[in-house]
Formats: sequence, C-alpha cells, structure tokens
Amino acid sequence: MIKITLPDNSVKEFEGAVTPLDVAKSISEGLARNTISAIVNDKQVETTTPITTDSTVQLLTWNDDLGKKAFWHSSAHLLAQAILEFYPDAKLTIGPAIESGFYYDVDFGDESLSEKDFEKIEKKILENAKKGSTFSLYPVSKEEALKTYADNPYKVELISNLNDGEITFVTHDNFTDLCRGGHIPNTGIVKAVKILNAAGAYWRGNEKNPQLTRVYGISFPKQKDLTEYLERLEEAKRRDHRKLGKELGIFAFSEKVGAGLPLWLPKGTALRRKLENFLSDAQKKGGYEFVMSPHIGAKELYVTSGHWDKYGEDSFQPIKTPNEGEEFLLKPMNCPHHCEIYKTSQWSYRDLPKRYAEFGTVYRYEQSGELHGLTRVRGFTQDDAHLFCTPDQLSEEFEKVIDLTLYVFKSLGFEDFVTQVSLRDPENKQKYIGSDENWEKAESAIINAAEKKGLKTVIEYGEAAFYGPKLDFMVKDALGRKWQLGTIQVDYNLPERFDLHYIGNDNEKHRPVMIHRAPFGSMERFIAILLENTAGDFPLWLSPDQFIILPISEKYVDYSKKVSQFLENHDISGQIDERNEKTGKKIRDAELKKIPFMLVVGENEEKEGTISVRRRGEGDLGAMKLEDFVAYFKKEAAI
Repeated sequence: MIKITLPDNSVKEFEGAVTPLDVAKSISEGLARNTISAIVNDKQVETTTPITTDSTVQLLTWNDDLGKKAFWHSSAHLLAQAILEFYPDAKLTIGPAIESGFYYDVDFGDESLSEKDFEKIEKKILENAKKGSTFSLYPVSKEEALKTYADNPYKVELISNLNDGEITFVTHDNFTDLCRGGHIPNTGIVKAVKILNAAGAYWRGNEKNPQLTRVYGISFPKQKDLTEYLERLEEAKRRDHRKLGKELGIFAFSEKVGAGLPLWLPKGTALRRKLENFLSDAQKKGGYEFVMSPHIGAKELYVTSGHWDKYGEDSFQPIKTPNEGEEFLLKPMNCPHHCEIYKTSQWSYRDLPKRYAEFGTVYRYEQSGELHGLTRVRGFTQDDAHLFCTPDQLSEEFEKVIDLTLYVFKSLGFEDFVTQVSLRDPENKQKYIGSDENWEKAESAIINAAEKKGLKTVIEYGEAAFYGPKLDFMVKDALGRKWQLGTIQVDYNLPERFDLHYIGNDNEKHRPVMIHRAPFGSMERFIAILLENTAGDFPLWLSPDQFIILPISEKYVDYSKKVSQFLENHDISGQIDERNEKTGKKIRDAELKKIPFMLVVGENEEKEGTISVRRRGEGDLGAMKLEDFVAYFKKEAAI
C-alpha cells in the first residue's frame, strides 16, 4: 500500500503506483478536472507523474500560485513552438514562468520581432493549444542532448553544466524542448493569450554576452480573465509612477547626471521630507539616536563587512586617490559605518540596546537593462537603522521593530501584505557568511517573533541576506502586484567580523546581536509604490501642496499672500496661483495636480477675512474663517 499525505494531514492509501490525478479523482471528479499540477515531496511535477512510495502531495489548481506557474511555464513552450514556426532559424534559450505570465529569450539572428508580429504569434499559439496535446517529460542522456542541440550554443551551455541523470526533455505536439518539468496536463487548457512586449536581454544577464530578444506573454484558462487583466494593465499605465512623477513634478532623470540617479524636484523633496519627519518622530519615541555617515568609505571597511567579496565585482569600482594603494568605495550599505560608530565607545550591558538611525544614501551598480524609474536605481536612500542589543533583548527589540513597521504601513494605507521569512538556502550555504549556530539562532528569533505577533507569513529559502535571515514585508498595491518594502534582519555575523562587544554583568566581554531594519526599505521604491497605490492622490498630511489659493483677479494677490502666510505658520503647505486665468480653469488645473484644497479669494473673502473652500473630489465646502479652516484641516489630516 502507498500512503499519500495531503496538506490537511489526512492520509489516503492506494494499492500500487498512483499519480496526482488519481489522488484528485479519489477526492472528487470536480477537483480532478481542475487539478493542473502537483507538488510531490516538495517537487513540482505533472499530474501524470507516477508516485511509487509513501509521499506528501499537494494538488494545484489555477487558483494556486504554483498552479499558475505550471500554466505559464507550459504556455512558454507554446510560445517557443509558435516562434519556431515563423522563424525556423531562431535559437531558443530559456522560457520560465514569472510572477505575472512568462517570457522566452530568443536569438533571432538576422531577423527581428516587432509589435506587428504579436497578433500572428498569438493566433498560432491558440491554434496549437486547441489540439489538446499532452506534455510528455522524459530523461535524455547528456550525449544525446548535446547532439540534439549541436547548432544551439545556448542550450549546449546549459546542458554542459548538467550531469547524466539530470537532463530531461519535454514534448508536446511536434515541439520538443530542454526542460526540468512542471507542466499542465495538456495544451487545451490554455484558452487566451497575449504577447505583451519584446525587449532586449543579455544571455544570462551578463552585458558581455550576446543580446537576445525577450518575448513576454501571459495566458489564462478563460478569455474573461485576460480581458480583466488587460483592463488592470491599462490602469497600471495610468498609475505608472514614472508618468505621475513627471506630471506632478516629483522627480526627474538626466543623462548628464547619469542613468539610475534620480533628481528630486521641489515637490518630491517636500514629499520626502514629510515622510522622513513622520518616521523620525516615531523613531524618537522608540528610543532611536540619529547618526550620519559619509557617502564613501575605505575599501577595507567593506572587505571587513564582506560586502566587497559579495558585491565588489558587480558594483561601482574603487575610487583611487593620489596616495598609492589607497582606495575608497561609494557606500553600498550603511551597516559597516554604524558598526564603526558603535565601536567609538565602550558599552556596558546597561547601555544596551543602542539604536542608530540614518536616512543614508547608498550606491549600487545596477545593469542598465535592470533600471526602472524609482523602483530600480543606482543611488537610493534607505530609512536605515541598526540596533545593537544583548541576546536576551533580541526578541523584545525585534517585536518593537515589527510594531514600528506595521504603524508605518497602516498610516500610509498599505494594509494588504504578507510577511516573508527569508532564510538561507540549505543546499548552498557557501553563499553566506557565519557559522551554522549563528544562523540557526537568527532564523529561530525571526520565526518566533513573527509567530508571536500573529503575522501571516510565508517561508522562502535562499532569499536571506548574505549575513543573516530577514523578515520582508511584501506589500500588494492597488493593482494586486507584490513589492518588497520593509525589511528586518537579525545578524550575529557583522558584530563578529567587526569585533564588537559590550561588558556584561559578569564584567566580561560579550558579543552584541545586531538588528538591521528599514520600514520603508528605500525612499525611492517606497515613493514609487506610494505614487502608484494612490495614483498620486496622497494622504492629506503627506501632500506636497496641501492647498492652492486662487485669487479671482490680481487685486486679491496681496490678501492671498496673507492667507498663505497664516496657513504656513500653522504647518499647512501650499502655493498661490497668480496666473491671469479664469477661476474655472485654475480649479481644473489644481484638480489635475491632485491638490487637496482649492481656496478661492475675492472681494467678499478679503472683506470678511474668509476663504471659499473647495475640496478635491468633494466640491464646494463654503466660506470659512481662517481659524476654522485650520481646525478642520488638522482634524482631517490627523494620522
């Protein structure tokens, strides 16, 4: 008898070999119809894969993330099949599923693919999908695989790094591809498809390698799902932070300054300062001390921390000085500097925890093809802090940081999120520094704190920082897309590498534990997501311009200036529209700029010492005394 354990810990017994589809049928015919993939003993497989020993099985449908992964991975094969039918000399490379859809990297040689070709490829994909071909996965010897792809250097490179017994091909219809597996039962499940984009991509992400064409697509089991997705895509374009940032005067880029180095315009700077002041106030209440560190550091600093070994070759290269052998680096991380700040004094256990906070700008050389607005840049500011505590204080401090991060998210409307516990890859520990003992302690601390706070968590192996595990806050924006914003990390390793210590109550030296944390993550990415989540309609307290005064003629500009000064004295920020335009046009322009309050002033307002108040999205609120408007505003803007 073979025992199959399901996710709810129930056990089903079968005589002889069984497949995931057999397991689904034993539960219900409806589940069998909807099952498109499965996880058997932690490995994703086809529904027809034989199970010959006692195993754990998870059945996957379209509604599961891993079910979508199998669906989109299979669709990538359909895309590759269609491409070869139109471009028989093209060389295929890899075609994985991604978070939303799939892509295939292709070397088209002397030919090219453009947007006008998308429709014919979509039609061919659906034509082939309707055949209902099954995906057949089978092992191939290394010799045979190399012979099959003798004229494709990309596949040859992939196969060369594999051993006999690790190589499998998959065939559907008349198409065969090198593949590890994880497919849907047949192509007929794919009912709708859209080619979204074609862009340049270097083979294996290396600028020294040939440039390929990356063809992006997405597919669905129903046409209705594709229609809804395309509607969301149009909404995403409307909310694109790059578009909004330009329209609202938040940020800009300059070729002369350099790719990936944003310039913050006055309104963007005002927005950043309000965010910084908001977090600074919360940190002061939490016992943080503010520090500042330079934008560069001696190379040896980052050799000690391990950042040079980990990122040096792929980062900005050392800055050489007139002194022979002297080298500096643009700061890639704030933590080494904070370690050195900690070392400036001798601390007792009574002095801990020490909580150092800094809005520190760091620099990392992202490849040009990876740059994307504010979400992927080469210079960015982290709302960074590093806490140095005793092991006994670790749990309490970690929980306080969770509370701070949750406060930030709630205040800014990010309520749809999960927390990701990012751990070491147990199969590839050489990527990380530090002892197994320290890693186990750090990972346990994060898991226990998350459980105690009742957070909804997922565990991801291999996503830890090289020096320690993390608790990452994965936020869903208004369009349902996931982003990593806040992060909290436990680190036993950097205190060791920097030889940090404190004097315990036994009068002996002890090693502190270090917590890295950044509730925003980076100011750049956080503002990008905030722009898209709010479509530029920021919370009232955060708006760069909270009001605009609209004098109905130039005669009332002086009174407008008095009103503006009164409001500024009450920490309400705004501007005056002195243009010689009709009031109606001024109101429409202010609405487009997403300014919350429009304050119209004319003869009656000047005589009465009032303002006529309009609120964006609500219309006319009537005349108000200045003091009454301030009281109303403060109540509405309270966090």
